[in-house]
Formats: sequence, structure tokens, C-alpha cells
Amino acid sequence: MKKVAILGRPNVGKSSLFNRLARQRDAITSDIAGTTRDIKKRIVTISENREFEVIDTGGIDESSELFSKVAELAMKVASEADVILYMVDGKMLPDDEDKKLFYRLQKLNKPIALIINKIDNDKEEELRFWEFSSFGAKDMFGISVSHNRKFNPFYHWLEQYIPSPLETETLALEEEPDPLFDEPINQLELQEDDEIKVAIIGRVNTGKSSLLNTLLKKERSVVSDVAGTTIDPVDETIYYNDRRITFVDTAGIRRRSKILGIEKFALGRTTEVLNKANIVLLVIDSTAGVSELDERVAGLIEKHKLACLIVLNKWDIRDDKTYEEAVADVRYKLKFLHYASLITVSAKTGLRVHKILDEIVAIYDRYSMRIPTAKLNDTIKEAISRHQVPSHHGAVVRIKFATQFDTKPPRIALVSNRPEFIHFSYKRYLANFIRERFDLEGVPLDIVARNRGERDNED
Repeated sequence: MKKVAILGRPNVGKSSLFNRLARQRDAITSDIAGTTRDIKKRIVTISENREFEVIDTGGIDESSELFSKVAELAMKVASEADVILYMVDGKMLPDDEDKKLFYRLQKLNKPIALIINKIDNDKEEELRFWEFSSFGAKDMFGISVSHNRKFNPFYHWLEQYIPSPLETETLALEEEPDPLFDEPINQLELQEDDEIKVAIIGRVNTGKSSLLNTLLKKERSVVSDVAGTTIDPVDETIYYNDRRITFVDTAGIRRRSKILGIEKFALGRTTEVLNKANIVLLVIDSTAGVSELDERVAGLIEKHKLACLIVLNKWDIRDDKTYEEAVADVRYKLKFLHYASLITVSAKTGLRVHKILDEIVAIYDRYSMRIPTAKLNDTIKEAISRHQVPSHHGAVVRIKFATQFDTKPPRIALVSNRPEFIHFSYKRYLANFIRERFDLEGVPLDIVARNRGERDNED
């Protein structure tokens, strides 16, 4: 699939063009220069169902350490792309720095177009557009993303570099089919079983982006000592042990009083990511320990009933606290994530990071587990024999049987004569008993009590 990269200096409208092509508000946009710092990717379609991957990059500006890293990543994306779109602000005079960057990109010998944004009307086109001919660009388009103006000539140019499905089909038919692979495959089932969606969350500056880069074995996220570098969530998919794992590196979460401007968008986007995730890597800075804010962030995991691996990062530069002391501190302060697995790593040195992938696969298998009804009821009976269901004001409360009615997380219904009187503390006791019996470390259990005859898929 062809890759189309959007490049340019900060605040020229790259993310707005990305959103226009993707037909959704995916990248965060604002009037603040440098809003986009990592790259974002989406598969989009233009006329005749031509598909390509559009890539939004951070603004190229080498005025600071942070933005020089953003620029470096953007130029790397350009070198790997098939088509380059260089964007400038049509309301400004042509800039020498823009010209230098454009000439640098031309040397890559790839199809490149100069996109002059913010040309909102015919008068501005007459006054401003032709001034940019000094770039010497073979292909140049004056558009207005906000007004959806003059996109057709740009689309016609882009189409010549994006093959249509008919062309792809013709190429595919030239290959001889292998009779060994003629069996039909249930693609929906394959995707459901194999794709694992992993959200990486935590406070700002805990090393989330460094962890993602180490896991992927490449620089995918911008890493800087500047707290709050990541604003947009960025995602990347890898294959590990025949499993498809998609990582999402979310923006760091600050105290509510410190959430300003575009970071409000980032907090909302983090919640959206959790709605789609299966597993969460909760990254905690082992040099700082668990803070009150870490507890609040962890509360989001419990709220979404997600599988969890607590990652104690920066283990190589921790203080003199032993492993047992550090784990005890985390377990004490994050009591409601008692089910979570825990690992100590150093994203910077790579210490034990490779084990995270094995943990993710194992936790996901447990998260997707369906317990046979007979074994589940035998376990419930054993739990009740050890600790009877408490009565309610003298009224006997009985659990008649149990059944698992969903996965991700495992959801279990207790059919009872008085379901409303089964206390949450007893449900927690049963959840812990079941988790220990079936080795469900890292996985939350959702236990509900119902009357006989209530539908299994109701809460």
C-alpha cells in the first residue's frame, strides 16, 4: 500500500488536512504551534476506492531540542513515503526556511507537491498563490482546508500515484493459486482471536514513549525530558508469536488543575483509547513511587474493567528500596488493582522489556478465557463450603448455580434466590477464589447476581 506523508513547519494546517483526508477528527488541531509532535497514520480512500496510508507528522522546527527531534522523525517518515505533500501557510510570505526544507525533500526523488493552505477565496489566490512559484515546484496547489476549497485538482494529481483496486486485482490474478491454501478462512474470527489492543497510560514523564520505542525496536514516538511531549495518542502494530499486538502510547495525564489548552483534548483521547483497549500497561516511575495521581489514573483501568500489567519503569536508577519493598508499596497504594501483574523494567537500558510481550500474550489469553460451566460450579461450591453466603436480616441467601456469559473480561452470573442481597464483598471473595483456581492473574472478573430467568447479557 502506498504511503503519503504530510510535512511542513508548525501551524500550517497539516493535521487539518490529515483529518480532511481521513474524513474524521482524528488528529488534534489547535492554533498553538507544535500541537502535533508524534506521527499519526490512517488508511484512507479516494475516488475509485483507491486506498493509501496518509501520515501526519509534527511541525519541522529545529529551534529547540524537543522540536528538533520532531523534525528528525518527520524527515525519516518522508524518506520512507511514496508521495510527499509539503504544506505552507498561504497567508504568509514565502519563507527561506520553507524553501530549504522543500529543496531537501526534492532530493529524495519522489513525487512531491507544494500545498499552499489557507487560500480562502479568489482574491487571496490572485494575490498570494503565485508568490510561491519561487519554490520552483513542478506541482503546486492552492487550497483551503477549513473551507474545503479547490481540492479536486489536488485529488486528481494524487490519484496518478495511488493504484486502483482494479490494477491491484490484475496483478494478483497473474500469480498461480496454491491448492494447499484453498480452505476458506473465517477472517472475523481470525481478527477477533489474534488482535490484542494495548493501551500505555500513566502520568507525564514516566517513560511511556521510551517503553514503546524499546518494544518496537525503533523510534516511533518522540522522546524528550520535556513533560507532556506526547499529546496525540500514537499507535503501532507488530506481530509476536503469531499474535497481532497494537500499541497505543497515550498522552501523559496531569493533575486536573494543570490540564491546560490542548492537554484537555489529550485527556479525552486517553479515555477513548481505553474504551477500545483489552490490556493496559500502567507505567509508574519507580524513582518517584506511586502518587495520588497514579491512583486516580489506575482508577480508569478498574472503571473500564481492563486487564492490566503494572510496569515499574526506571528500575536501573531507583533508590535503595528492594524489590519486595517496592512491590509492597505499589500493592498497598493500588489495592483495587490487586489482580494486576507487575514487572520491573528499564525502558532506557532495555532491562526485562522483552518479557512484556510474553506477559501481554499470556494475560490476553486469560482475559479471553471461557471457563466450562461444570468446573465453574464446582469451584463456586467449594468457595461456598469454605465461606457461606451471608444471610440478610435472618433471610437465607442461596446461590443456585453460576455461568460465564461473556469474555474480555470474563463475566459470571450468579443465579440466586435473593440476588440483591449478595454483598459486593462476597462477590470480591468469589472473584479472588476463581482467579486463584483458574490462574487469572492480571485479569478482572465481573460478577453479577441475578434471578432465575434473567437474560445472561443484561447487567
